[in-house]
Amino acid sequence: MCRWAAYIGAPIFLEDIITLPQHSLIAQSKEATECKTTTNGDGFGISWYGSREEPGLYRDVFPAWSDLNLKAIAHQVQSGLFLSHVRASTGSCITRNNCHPFAAKNWTFMHNGQVGGFEHFRKAADMAISDEHYTFRKGSTDSEVLFLVALGFGLDRDFKTAMEQAVGKLETMSRETGVTPHMRLSAAYSDGHSLYAARYSSDHIAPSVYYRYSETRNGWAVVSEPLETDENGWTELKPGKLLKIDSSGAAEFDFTPS
Repeated sequence: MCRWAAYIGAPIFLEDIITLPQHSLIAQSKEATECKTTTNGDGFGISWYGSREEPGLYRDVFPAWSDLNLKAIAHQVQSGLFLSHVRASTGSCITRNNCHPFAAKNWTFMHNGQVGGFEHFRKAADMAISDEHYTFRKGSTDSEVLFLVALGFGLDRDFKTAMEQAVGKLETMSRETGVTPHMRLSAAYSDGHSLYAARYSSDHIAPSVYYRYSETRNGWAVVSEPLETDENGWTELKPGKLLKIDSSGAAEFDFTPS
């Protein structure tokens, strides 16, 4: 399993989410508290939006806590919308192309969870990616397939239905293999304007997601685990829900993959 944190709002330094809080993403990479894998040291990544339509992207295979370049970038770069992720592999190899977030044009995506038995239907899953988006298939993870299949279903036209269809398609493929859990998902994604997060599971165990508005930062954090252990105001995103945050505020929707 993995841990992730995202932010949307007034520009802040990336370190305000990634390194400085008591239970920052770096701290979670060493000692997560709400997942079965305490240590998440199989790589990391950040994507951030600035003056250009396409996001910046920095990923590597080292543990996040040991990468001085990550700390330097987080200390200097400001952004009003960014995603960050620390990885604990569920089976795919540890390479830079398998580190989240994934990017395609103006979209970025990151995932915590698994698709049961993916190794048995990887070829069929790859073939579900549209020709238009297959050029962005760089790694070997189920997460990247999920992202690209959602783009093919029209993520840029319908942020909810396309992701529901993509999750449903991969869950159906998993059910045909008989390998459980068929789908566990907490995911965050963005088109550079809005931030979305979804929480879902085919069983009773859905990876955690929380969100909170900070008046100090004038922005929203969406995370796998709260950034401060003694901080109030965090809202748990319930399983089967999708969150959208933009300049008008936060709204929850039912998330029902078919």
